[in-house]
Order: sequence, then structure tokens, then C-alpha cells
Amino acid sequence: MARIVHPGLSALLQQHLPLAEAQCQPLPDEPGLLLYLLDPDFPQHTLTAEQMRAVLNYPAYWAFCWASGQVLARFLREQSDWVRGKRVLDFGSGSGVGGIAAARLGAREVVACDIDADALAATAANAELNGVNIELRQDFAACEGSFDLILMADVLYDRENLHWLDRLAARATRVLVADSRIRNFSHPRYSKLGEWDSNTLPDLDESQEFRRVSIYAAGASSPPAAGPGRAML
Repeated sequence: MARIVHPGLSALLQQHLPLAEAQCQPLPDEPGLLLYLLDPDFPQHTLTAEQMRAVLNYPAYWAFCWASGQVLARFLREQSDWVRGKRVLDFGSGSGVGGIAAARLGAREVVACDIDADALAATAANAELNGVNIELRQDFAACEGSFDLILMADVLYDRENLHWLDRLAARATRVLVADSRIRNFSHPRYSKLGEWDSNTLPDLDESQEFRRVSIYAAGASSPPAAGPGRAML
């Protein structure tokens, strides 16, 4: 495909990483779903010490599609009844991949929530890129009413975020959590639906343990069957 760069998102990246660009990229496992992500040719392994400090101070999570986000999008495509006709919240939206997948699959309404204003800018750009409508909220308290489904992908990297598991379950009929960081996950409200392999885009050459993504559900009376060609372990 032709090389397409988003000027506004690239400018956000270049405040911290000179020459970095937000480039339109297809997701290998999701036909037709496109995201503006960090240019895959950006020399990640040759950053200067100053650039590395800038990355640590400003981790642009939204410029990557993490393995958990890809797996969640794939799961929704294979189990579209979770979102079709539903009111959906994509919590900690990052690039917006979960909410965009839900909107593409016929969700009645999709709201994306992220405390990072740059992530919301990325979600808006990616939603436009995919021709879907998504409402944006920076404060969870500003998300009015209840939801049929709340999505959360790769938010539990910080164990201080575990308290959200109960808060989200109290606001939705169902919650889906995709995560590759927490091992021995145990919560009385959540049951494990399965495990899938994926990787982050652009590829960060992460270890295999972070390429193995689990999905957990709250509010589901029984786990759905695995999608075609995907065995749940």
C-alpha cells in the first residue's frame, strides 16, 4: 500500500523523537483495519541516551498496536455477538483498536476513554481512517450511563490499575480484558476465556511470554465457543 503519514500525530511524536512518523499500517490479522502507528523503519535500536530518556518520560503507547489489542480485535471479529448492536466503552483506548473493531462490527455506540489527550487524538484519527464514529472521553467519570460491554486491553501492565476491574464490572453488563503482562490472574468476577499468540506492531521483538495474550470476561454466564480456526487453551 502507498505510504501515508498523519502530520498531526507525527508532530506529537517528533516533540520527543525527531524524525519519527505516524504511518498508516494494516493489521496482519484484521483485514481492512488500519492504524496510524510508529513508522516500522524508525531506528528503535539506535536511539541516543537523550532520546531514550524522552521515550521513558513520554511513552507513546498510542503509537503501537500492542499484542493484547490485536488479540482483542480478532476475538471480537470471531465473536461479533459481543458487540453487535451494543453500547461499548473502550477503556484505556490507546490507538483505539478495540473500539474501532467494535464499531466496524456493528456496535450501536462506541465511547473511547483515555487519560492521555494524545491517545484520544490518535483514536480520533484512526476512527476517521476506518470510517467509523467514536465518542471521546478523557475522564471515566464523564462517561455517562451504563454499557453493554467494556473493553480493556493491555492496561494491567501496572498493578496499580487492578482496582479498575471492579469499577468497570460495576458499570457494564459484560467486561472483556485482554492482557499479556499479569501472570496467575485471579479475580472472583472474571473467568478466563482462552489464550492467543500475537505481537506488537511495530514489532518490539518482545519475549514469547509477552506475545501470549489471555482474555478474561466478567458478566458472561458462560464462555463462548472458540472462533473458526482458533483453539482456546
